[in-house]
Amino acid sequence: MTVRLQQRPARHSVPIHLTTPAAWAAHAKALAAPTRRWLAATGFTAKAGSHALAAGADGAVAAVWASVADAADPWLLASLPKALPPGHYHLDPSGDAGLAADETAAALSWELGAYTFDAYRAPARAPAELSLPPSAAARRGVLLATAIAATRDLVNTPAEHMGPAELAEAVRLVAAQHKAKVREVVGDKLLAQGFPAVHAVGRAAAAARAPRLIELTWGRKGDPLLVLVGKGVCFDSGGLDLKSAEGMRLMKKDMGGAAHALGLAQLVMAQALPVRLQLLIPAVENAVSGNAFRPGDIFKTRAGIAVEIGNTDAEGRVILCDALAYGAEGKPDLAIDLATLTGAARTALGPALPALFCRDTAMAREIVDLGLAERDPLWHMPLWRDYHRLIESDIADIVNTGKGAMAGAITAALFLDDFVPASVPWLHLDLFAWNDHARPGRPVGGEAQALRTLLSWLEQRYPRR
Repeated sequence: MTVRLQQRPARHSVPIHLTTPAAWAAHAKALAAPTRRWLAATGFTAKAGSHALAAGADGAVAAVWASVADAADPWLLASLPKALPPGHYHLDPSGDAGLAADETAAALSWELGAYTFDAYRAPARAPAELSLPPSAAARRGVLLATAIAATRDLVNTPAEHMGPAELAEAVRLVAAQHKAKVREVVGDKLLAQGFPAVHAVGRAAAAARAPRLIELTWGRKGDPLLVLVGKGVCFDSGGLDLKSAEGMRLMKKDMGGAAHALGLAQLVMAQALPVRLQLLIPAVENAVSGNAFRPGDIFKTRAGIAVEIGNTDAEGRVILCDALAYGAEGKPDLAIDLATLTGAARTALGPALPALFCRDTAMAREIVDLGLAERDPLWHMPLWRDYHRLIESDIADIVNTGKGAMAGAITAALFLDDFVPASVPWLHLDLFAWNDHARPGRPVGGEAQALRTLLSWLEQRYPRR
């Protein structure tokens, strides 16, 4: 951890003063003349995202001035941990000589600004450390950053080291921290226990990487049931409908929905929300072998719905349907599934906006508005019922691909909708789980999207007693 929650900063800690482009003129006037002249000489104009070092009489760094867009920006300090000289720093507004920062944003942005996926290569240097008072707001920032970093790590881990069994172990590690229970249904036991769709997709890799249904449960009897479902395709070759080399390159991230569901579960338990939590992750590798499922095959699912396979590269919705049906059997107060499901969602909304599907328009708009306020956005897409005809099969109940390329994200959501009873409030998030270009605190690689928004919304829905 690079954020230290302590009443007093370290003895040689360097103060960081925050300003904004609009406030800089006033802040500069309050500075000692030598410091003001030095900052002017170095060209510091307080452009948002820039910073400058001010030296003391001994030549050591005496202060840092950093300009931010605003004090509540969740990325306000993200550019500093890897840019400042290694050492200890603290925020010190000193009255009119600086801007007071939101402590949640400060802790979150500093931790994520220091984030590096270092499982295979050591970082070039240690990031700078920040001291913050141990307030509830700062603790929340650290908690959020920890869950986001863990989600990123899972997505970034190559498929060689993040198969179904390793994903199950990641769930067990989180469960152990919160005294939750975990069970697995593995391999051919999926057929015996009513998860035929999960088995069908994962059976081609079963000899080396058995498919499984991972279930975590936590909470008190009598509390409302919250079901989280995450797509756990640990690598997606496309199956017999093989992807191109380019299309396969990032498919280690096809378990990004599972990583998000686990990250959200971690936050729900850490915040002790008054819910009974059921986390369900169908975990498979979509591989090619002599027993791989085929285009044209038909499988009866847990819900009794017969699914025709139109394309083996639309496997995510096939494994999710069994998990959603199982989760619905407990009559949950709310079900949420998260999945890197369709390229169509990315075509419509780009990489930074997860697509939100919800039967309740008012609920969806509430979540979208909260996402904008949290600066952790997602966007409402329609469950357009007329398009259900595009996934209706001539020889089965439904087919796992639409008729043509249009409305692909919607038809995928409508496929899942068939497996969630109308009585169950349900959210479906189709997300990218990846940064394709670097920004402060958001390096290229795995990303957690909408976790902060979902946690805030769940905290409103299930307030702590």
